[in-house]
Amino acid sequence: MKITAPHLGNVYIAAQALFDGLGIEYIVPPMNNKEALEMGSLFSPEEMCLPYKIMIGNYIQAIEKGADTVLLPGSCGPCRFGKYAEMQMNLFKKIGKEIGFIVIDSPGDIGIKELFKRINRISRNSKRGKIGQFESLLKAVKIMNILDEIEEKAHYLAGYEVTSGECKRLLNSCKREALNTNNPGDMIRVLEGYKRKLDNVKIDKGRNPIKIAIIGEIYTIIEPFSNLFVEDKLMDYGVVTKRRLTPSWWVKDTLLKPTKLNSLKLKRNAKEYLALGIGGHGRECIGEAVLAHREGFDGAIQIFPLGCMPEIVSKSIFPTISKERDFPIMSLVVDEMTGEAGFVTRVEAFVDLLERRRKNVLSRS
Repeated sequence: MKITAPHLGNVYIAAQALFDGLGIEYIVPPMNNKEALEMGSLFSPEEMCLPYKIMIGNYIQAIEKGADTVLLPGSCGPCRFGKYAEMQMNLFKKIGKEIGFIVIDSPGDIGIKELFKRINRISRNSKRGKIGQFESLLKAVKIMNILDEIEEKAHYLAGYEVTSGECKRLLNSCKREALNTNNPGDMIRVLEGYKRKLDNVKIDKGRNPIKIAIIGEIYTIIEPFSNLFVEDKLMDYGVVTKRRLTPSWWVKDTLLKPTKLNSLKLKRNAKEYLALGIGGHGRECIGEAVLAHREGFDGAIQIFPLGCMPEIVSKSIFPTISKERDFPIMSLVVDEMTGEAGFVTRVEAFVDLLERRRKNVLSRS
């Protein structure tokens, strides 16, 4: 078995650690790029959203490198993502490429017995014992958590760093070095080292940078290529950003979903505007916006793929939130036709708007 998985933010790094620990060959698709998107768009139905098309490109590029099995996370509610696996299986049959799919879904949707059956399809290919396999899984989860902590800290400190670009450089270097390790233990040591390096970044506490929350559909906000590297660009502008939806958040949310104890803080903050789940992470998106306002952020940027119904509903609610709370929210829709120049211009204009608002407030006080 040669496993691959679509790119979902930093998950590929934790996945490599997991399969290195299990002793199973894991093929990382090339980082998302224009070629993958073009390839995926060529074979995908025109009406399908951007994440689907990029994933198809990931699979094709991984198959060319020898992959024969796709590991795919399950659905997050009634949105098109719930049909991805079935549609992708049918697509590969039509184009004559043999590849198996293992879909890891919530036990509340497929049952605990079926979940263990799917997990066993992976674990039976490992030469390690059950205890060793469990240890590898725990280390991979730890790596995912540390990566998300490092990213969050780097995005925050970018607004205060004395040496411009230092946090971005450390973040990129951290990912490269982590991938060059051969086992989970070494990877954890590398990541812990970069956590310490970020703690030692020289900052100017006298600064008061613009703070923006990144909200929206989970794939397009955690996968940099799909959002045209918006977080990197905002780091370059010296803007503090915060993104609550991360791979480690998704794991916790999925595990807690059967108990209905998942994302309670976001649900509470969304309740005034959207009390029920509408699929995807539409309700969480509303909660994030309200929470960002309460935490003193200057504004929020919503990013979602063209045609994403949960996010379209969220977008329709944002004008009310903006008016009632005097909180700017900009929505950016992405698909394979999105041009970088126009996208960047809108982001820069939004940052300028927030800076002018702050100056006007200071001049009146």
